[in-house]
Amino acid sequence: MKTRKLGNSDLVVSSIGLGLMGMSPGIYGATDDEHSIRTIHRALELGVTLLDTADVYGNGHNEQLLGQALKGRREQAVVATKFAFAPNFGVINGHPDYVKKSIDESLQRLDIDYIDLYYQHRVDPNVPIEETVGAMAELIAAGKVRYLGLSEADSATIRRAHAVHPITALQTEYSLWSREVEDEILPTVNELGITFVAYSPLSRGFITGELQKFEDLAANDVRRHLPRFQKENFQKNVELVNKIKEISIEKNVTASQLALSWTIANGTLPIPGTKRLKYIEENAGAVDIELSAEDLARIEAASPKDTVHGTRY
Repeated sequence: MKTRKLGNSDLVVSSIGLGLMGMSPGIYGATDDEHSIRTIHRALELGVTLLDTADVYGNGHNEQLLGQALKGRREQAVVATKFAFAPNFGVINGHPDYVKKSIDESLQRLDIDYIDLYYQHRVDPNVPIEETVGAMAELIAAGKVRYLGLSEADSATIRRAHAVHPITALQTEYSLWSREVEDEILPTVNELGITFVAYSPLSRGFITGELQKFEDLAANDVRRHLPRFQKENFQKNVELVNKIKEISIEKNVTASQLALSWTIANGTLPIPGTKRLKYIEENAGAVDIELSAEDLARIEAASPKDTVHGTRY
C-alpha cells in the first residue's frame, strides 16, 4: 500500500482510506455488523490505515462498530471521527462545551484512549470558528486528540481556523461529479499544507457502474431521495458512467478504480465507503494505477466538469 503524510502532522497513512458510514443501519440499505468488521479487518490487512467514522452515523453505532473491530488492532489504524451534528443529522453545534462533551462520548464508544484526527463535521454558523477550534485545540493539550480537521468548510473559514491552530485535513465531497472545490477550496488547502480528504469519491456508489436503474436501490436507501438518483436524472447519469467504464475496460481496471485513481492524481486522499469485502479489495487496488496526461484528458472528455445531472444534495 502506498502511503502519504497528512498535512501539518507526523501522521503517515495509506493513500486511500475507508469510509464507514454505510456500515450503519438506515443509510444504504441492510447492514451486517459481522461482515462489516471483517471488511475493516481486511482493510487493515491490505494496509488501508485511515478509518473514517462519525458520532452521528447510526447515532453512535458506527463508532461502537469500529471500536469492536479495533480490539487488539488499535496500533494498526489511524482513527478519524467527527462531531457537530446533534442526533440523526439534526442541529449543528460548534459550542466549546459541546466539543468537550462530544469527544468524551466518542472515546467511550470507540473504547480507545485518543483519536488521531478529530473533525468538525459541519461549521456552526452561530459560533465563531475561532471558539470551536480553540476548544478542539484544548483536546490536543488534554491528550484526547492528536490532530484537527474540518469538513465542508469554505475558504475563509479554513483560513480563520488555521490561524487558531494548524488544521491537518479538510474533508469535503470530491469526485468526477462533484468538483466545486477546484475553484477556491483546493488552492487554499494546498497553500496552507492541509490534506484534502475526498469523501464520496464515487458519488455515493453511482460511479461504480453497479447501479443501472433506480429500482436497484433498496426501499430504505437514502440515495432514493438525492437529486442525482431521482428517476429523471438516473438514466442520464448511467450514460455518463458507461463512458467512464469504456476507458476503464481499455485500461483493464474497474470504473471505481479509474475514478479513485483520478482523485489521487488530483492530489487528494479518497475515502470511499463500503461495507463489503469485495469492494475494499477493489478500491485498495486503485493506488497502483498510473494515469498519464492522455488518460486524464480522456476522462475529462468522457465526464466533463458540471455535466452530471442533479445536485449532490
